[in-house]
Amino acid sequence: MIVITGAAGFIGSYLVGKLNQAGYTDLILVDRFDDPSKDMNLFNKKYIKFIDRDKFFKWLINNANEVDFIFHLGARTDTVGQEPELYQQLNLIYSQRLWNICSEIQVPLLYASSAATYGNGESGFSDSHSNVNNLRPLNLYGWSKHDFDVWALKQVRTPPFWTGLKFFNVYGPNEYHKGRMASVVLHAYQTIMKNGSMKLFRSHHKDYRDGEQSRDFIFVDDIADVMMHFMHNQENSGIYNVGTGKARSFLDLTYSVFTSIQTTPQVTFIDTPIDLRGRYQYFTEAEIQKLRDIGYTREFTSLEEGVDVYVGKYLNARACY
Repeated sequence: MIVITGAAGFIGSYLVGKLNQAGYTDLILVDRFDDPSKDMNLFNKKYIKFIDRDKFFKWLINNANEVDFIFHLGARTDTVGQEPELYQQLNLIYSQRLWNICSEIQVPLLYASSAATYGNGESGFSDSHSNVNNLRPLNLYGWSKHDFDVWALKQVRTPPFWTGLKFFNVYGPNEYHKGRMASVVLHAYQTIMKNGSMKLFRSHHKDYRDGEQSRDFIFVDDIADVMMHFMHNQENSGIYNVGTGKARSFLDLTYSVFTSIQTTPQVTFIDTPIDLRGRYQYFTEAEIQKLRDIGYTREFTSLEEGVDVYVGKYLNARACY
């Protein structure tokens, strides 16, 4: 059996569909399952059963011999939240407990880290383990993910295989429920369809022009493919970046959405809220050579292609994967 925590969420539910497509239906889905807005993410998916996240550890210990692999994607993902205890409980302590159980019962573990751990990028975007202690995230979410990375690297007792994947800016189907935390692609689509125009944050950094703030935007299908690669290739435990390796500007992304909708671009700029300016990343770009070196060779989806698929196949139809 394969376990996916956070299975009703954006990346988790997409992974369930990707596994189904590859013929895997012996899936255990772990989440809270108390948010009706996520129900459509799992519609028509094939799996064995749901397990509430608060009951999962007991189930895992009792069914250890039947579990082949765990994808741990469940987390508190709000990047502007201000509840340190909640981030510590859900993103650090819960993950530590899962790691320890996987070490005890010898089950491979893949967990989601985040590019938010890189903060403002002053220490670069290298996923070398020697760089981890140099990182200074900009928000509680980033710190909670960073703290677990640091902890994991110190452990002598480990699962038989483990990997932490630092996801960069993911976009794609199954994120309708995320509200303000949804990707810029979804926000741009909804805004353009409603108003015919899009507002972007003005730059407050001398090195970046308005709209030229850049991120490493990666299509969710690529994320799922990398995760499945590690499930099939368990020789190289460690922390890895998962991005395209090529930063693109918010203007590039917005123009791609206009093109996919077949509408003339109309973009204006507004000030970045003052409370966000000190926590705003102006540039992210994954170093992905480490991922390439362990044998992942598939080319990543271009921003234009990913946006076109997302808009044309999913957003226009209000569809999930």
